[in-house]
This record gives sequence, structure tokens and C-alpha cells, in this order.
Amino acid sequence: MKLKIRKKDRVMVISGKDRGKIGEVIRIDPAKMRIVVGKTNMVARHKKPRGAAEPGGIHRMEAPIAYSNVMLMCPKCEKAIRPKMDHLATGEIIRLCRKCGEAIL
Repeated sequence: MKLKIRKKDRVMVISGKDRGKIGEVIRIDPAKMRIVVGKTNMVARHKKPRGAAEPGGIHRMEAPIAYSNVMLMCPKCEKAIRPKMDHLATGEIIRLCRKCGEAIL
């Protein structure tokens, strides 16, 4: 399935323990409909030491959240939106803000 949110987009979490937080998309898994957003849904992972280069301990990292729990942020009006897909004359598909009409690149 083709998702309307892409890597490096700014998104707002709209549901769950991190509701209201804004972050950048780090990774997308379209098969599982999951998204990893920077500095949201932080979890602790216990790592075993792997020599001097990789010390062990408790590491904090971002866990994936459901695609339906985030909304794209418009760069112009700074609001969470559902993007509208539009076809250009060249055949290219672009995302548009439903509130201000600005193209989201």
C-alpha cells in the first residue's frame, strides 16, 4: 500500500501516550503500516556488551507507531492535515494541504 507520509516529513502524533508531539519520520514500514518518529514512543532496550566498541547497558530508542496515529504537518500553516493528492499536467502526483492549498514536497 502506498502511504501519504514519507521519510523526513514532519508529523504530529494524534493518539497514544505521546499525543501532541511533533517529530520527523525516521523510518517507514508500509507492509506493517508502522512509522518510526524521532523522539516519540521512546522505549528502553537492554543491550549486551559486544566488546570495547559496543558497551552494554540500557539504551533508549524510538519504537514504531501505527500509521493511523500520526498526521502530516503542513510546512506553511503549521497544522496537522490529511494531504490531498493532485495530478499535474506532466503526470506527476503531488501532495497538497487541504487547509491552505500549499504543495508539500
